[in-house]
Amino acid sequence: MRKILLLCFGLLLSSSLVIAQNADNKWGLGIGTGPLQYKGEIGDQYNKTKDFTFGLEASLIRYLSPSFEGLFNLGYNKLKESGGPGDMYNMNGSVITTNLGVHYKFNNGYIFKENSFIQPYLLLGAGMMFGSTDGVSADNGSSYDDSNSAFNLAYGFGTKLRFSETVSMFIEAQDRIVTSDDFDAATADSDNDKFRKFSVGLIFTLGKAKDSDQDGVIDRKDKCPGTPLGVKVDADGCPLDTDGDGIADYLDDCPDTPGLEKFNGCPDTDGDGIPDPKDKCPTVPGLKELEGCPDGDDDKDGVLNLQDKCPNTPAGYKVDTDGCPIDTDKDGLVDEEDECPNEPGPKNNNGCPLPPSAGPIYFKTDSYKLSAESIKILDEAVKILEDRSKLNVVISGHADERGSNDYNEKLSENRANAVQNYLVSKNITEARISAEWHGETKPAMKGGDESAWAKNRCVVLIFK
Repeated sequence: MRKILLLCFGLLLSSSLVIAQNADNKWGLGIGTGPLQYKGEIGDQYNKTKDFTFGLEASLIRYLSPSFEGLFNLGYNKLKESGGPGDMYNMNGSVITTNLGVHYKFNNGYIFKENSFIQPYLLLGAGMMFGSTDGVSADNGSSYDDSNSAFNLAYGFGTKLRFSETVSMFIEAQDRIVTSDDFDAATADSDNDKFRKFSVGLIFTLGKAKDSDQDGVIDRKDKCPGTPLGVKVDADGCPLDTDGDGIADYLDDCPDTPGLEKFNGCPDTDGDGIPDPKDKCPTVPGLKELEGCPDGDDDKDGVLNLQDKCPNTPAGYKVDTDGCPIDTDKDGLVDEEDECPNEPGPKNNNGCPLPPSAGPIYFKTDSYKLSAESIKILDEAVKILEDRSKLNVVISGHADERGSNDYNEKLSENRANAVQNYLVSKNITEARISAEWHGETKPAMKGGDESAWAKNRCVVLIFK
């Protein structure tokens, strides 16, 4: 049990990358490294973390079936061990191993899925081990410098951790039984020399799965292997048929609508022998010479005579489905005759709404202070501007005739500014406001009495 636990611990300490072989990518070339532990007359390196050295190995791997893969392995390792009284016995050298073997894979579709993340396996192999060692023999204490070879049997287990179709990690441990007891030049023990190996490494797939029609689906899985280049296909490698009418999209003139083969996949809704894309009246049987329509369109508005409720529409007028000119704002003037087609207005104003009115704003003598009544009028003006975002306002300031011209000019300016400032304070942007002042030059009412003067002390709001 202790040996098994130590082997598992060794596996967890090892890590590397591997690219798994499969039915589409059968060959792999691997390189790796790992320690080779010795057990014999001089000592026992098993289950220890010292007195061994790392080596190199290379493998050629071949996919055989979902459960098996074969491999040829070539490895090189150093050997080093000492023992006995004062470590007088020792061994130094190197070995080369060759093995043919197989992996039994648990990710065979029965135990684990073939592309599962965890892919454990068992290994069994056989081959030759060639060694060149020197040192002091544990048999008689004499020096030696020998070469040796022996048959070896390898068995063990490992696992792969699949990160993607091309990258995985493998961890492996194995014991090797050899038919020779001469690698350490000592045969006092009746058992042959033994070896234990841990391995990690990189394996690269060779070649690429064949895709003859280059549609992205390999030949082994392609149910339509002769698809023309560039045609979109489904997961089985067959051309897409979006509308399910049995005609592939690349041959279908109407790929989104089920149709007939004789019309290259297009429907003929009215059954008049003219496919819908070429039929100007696709829901009404018609004549070929009229492009599928039953009669003409005298006023050329796009609505056939039989369906046209306004058959004499002037040329160029936009019409509705009944063939009548469109009146978007429903004010009784069709759009082409309406100067304001999106705003209802009277005919005597060419279909445009009449500008709103507010005010005027009156002031006391020599004053530009807004009264409560003035503020009420201005609040109405603010609402008008808020409701009609495209409307602007002109503020026109005036004064009565009393006082000098310069004084009245300045007074009318102050009155216009007072109104403008109020509108701005109510979030009406300055870009929508323009102000002008006329002093006493444009009186609203002529006359030299208080009644006329009161009418002329004002600000007029003009909406445009």
